[in-house]
Amino acid sequence: MKNIQTKKFKVVNDKTLIVTVDVSKDKHMGYCRCPDRSEMKPFEFFNNGRGFNEFWNRISMVKKANNLEEIIVGFESTGPYAEPLIQFLRSKPVKIVQVNPMHTKRLKELQGNSPNKTDYKDPKVIADIIELGHALTVVIPEGIAAELRRLIHARERSMQRRIALLNQLQELMFIIFPEFLKVMNDIKTKSAQYLIKHYPTPQDIIGYGIEELANTLRKVSRGKFGKKRAEELFTTAQTSVGITEGQRSIVLEIREILSHIEACGSFIDKLEKGMSQNLERVSYSRYILSIKGIGEITAAGIIGEVGDFSKFNTISEIEKLAGLDLFEISSGKHRGSRRISKRGRCLLRKFLYFASVNVVRKGGILHKEYQGFINRGKPRLKALIAIARKLLRIIFALVRNHSEYIV
Repeated sequence: MKNIQTKKFKVVNDKTLIVTVDVSKDKHMGYCRCPDRSEMKPFEFFNNGRGFNEFWNRISMVKKANNLEEIIVGFESTGPYAEPLIQFLRSKPVKIVQVNPMHTKRLKELQGNSPNKTDYKDPKVIADIIELGHALTVVIPEGIAAELRRLIHARERSMQRRIALLNQLQELMFIIFPEFLKVMNDIKTKSAQYLIKHYPTPQDIIGYGIEELANTLRKVSRGKFGKKRAEELFTTAQTSVGITEGQRSIVLEIREILSHIEACGSFIDKLEKGMSQNLERVSYSRYILSIKGIGEITAAGIIGEVGDFSKFNTISEIEKLAGLDLFEISSGKHRGSRRISKRGRCLLRKFLYFASVNVVRKGGILHKEYQGFINRGKPRLKALIAIARKLLRIIFALVRNHSEYIV
């Protein structure tokens, strides 16, 4: 699951009932295992209130029948379908854990020495992983952190939709006016989108005239473009190789796409406003914002993905959460290069990466460190990843010590 913090979980004693769930959209598959390895046959229950109550009653009966003291409920950390069940279990006397799907996949063949995958087998494999002590505790985001996380994910989805729409717009413009993209360079600019909305075809540009086109460009671009750009666009329109057959239908679709792009932009602005408002309610946000190069969106993204920093005792835990922990594959005389695992929150890595781009610029707080990596021959991408790791350590220290960054 993307909306869950993790921490290594190790304690399973002889008074613990292990309950696992293979999560799906409509029906979950439950399974119980007692400390003496006796087990209950996997059972189905629906992903609704009645199903959850049946699930709870069944595992409570097993706990009572075997004189056990506690229950651990585990599941794979995949998809959103476990979230309602987790919310239901929050009010129950249970410990909720999750397992890495990669661990499940690799341990699966030990069950019967077979790669067979079924809904009846998976919960047993999850129980094996929990017994081995490789489960991760679940910390459900609450309050402001939960709001920020939802806003961040909504913003990310909206930005992906906008990128897809811009790609569609570019493809359609290439059909009817391919030279437009070369003259205006970037289809994402307001100037380009204004012209596409009102004068999408070469014929529209020619009919508008150079003087009017120049005045419009100058006004829309706030002086960035003028008569020279208008003349260039007018000239290319006269010699355009864009198609004319079916042009009207393409223009109709282009204007529809533009309306969706505008709606996406408006919604993203609302999300960012909500992120800014919620960020003000986070007491330690000012410590992160005190770092030159980190703005409100980045700070909100980091807090939303990490959640409560106080839940982490060491920086290595947060590095694993971000997927920035290092590993290498070495054997015999071969020594592999060190890489980041990329097994954590990809969105957290993204925010840290873009923040690292800002802090390594000339005058940035980590510019010297970045140049040191480059001078030692480290590739730019690896140098930025190293800076992202260092930046995460700085953020963790500032929040832990309730301090602002002082240059």
